[in-house]
Amino acid sequence: MPYILNSINGTPRYVVILFPGGTGRVDPRIVNGELVYGFQGNFLLRSRPLIVDDEFATVTTNSSDSEARIQAVLDDLKRRFPAAKAYLMGTSNGTASTMKLAGYLSERIAGVIHTSSRSEIQSFDSRRYKNRQLIVHHKSDGCRGTPFFAAESAHQRFGTDFIALQGGISVGNPCEAFAYHGYNGIERETIDAIKKWIRQGG
Repeated sequence: MPYILNSINGTPRYVVILFPGGTGRVDPRIVNGELVYGFQGNFLLRSRPLIVDDEFATVTTNSSDSEARIQAVLDDLKRRFPAAKAYLMGTSNGTASTMKLAGYLSERIAGVIHTSSRSEIQSFDSRRYKNRQLIVHHKSDGCRGTPFFAAESAHQRFGTDFIALQGGISVGNPCEAFAYHGYNGIERETIDAIKKWIRQGG
């Protein structure tokens, strides 16, 4: 099962598994000795250089609801980085999978991060899970399927940790990666806030 690993340290403290939005298909593969993959403009994929440092590594793979698939990734990461804490982060349609896997992952990873979440986040009760849960959303997200009020409501109803962003630039379709939906222009601010939250968990 292919995934893209980005790391600059052989012993990172945290590994963040990335589930992109859209169709969720990154499909990484080697063609003529070159790495080829899709969705390079996706918020999470283009923000990987901002995540990776001495403490953080990332794994990018296809979004999936499969428990067997995510467990295979976790098993491989445990072999590579036995001391690292794992987090799963999805964006947009990728949050359908982060929400569906939350129960399975409750005692298997350190936490789950839902960014630009689908409207189902409104009824996502994070209190049911033993690990940490974070919701991240842009206040001006104009995508009908990922309204800000749904993310804010989950925070208010269930006490889920919440980061609300504003600013940046919105270009084109409000549901695409270079709109507010994809934190265009505030990638570093968004990633820095997420990394700060992860570090606060020890």
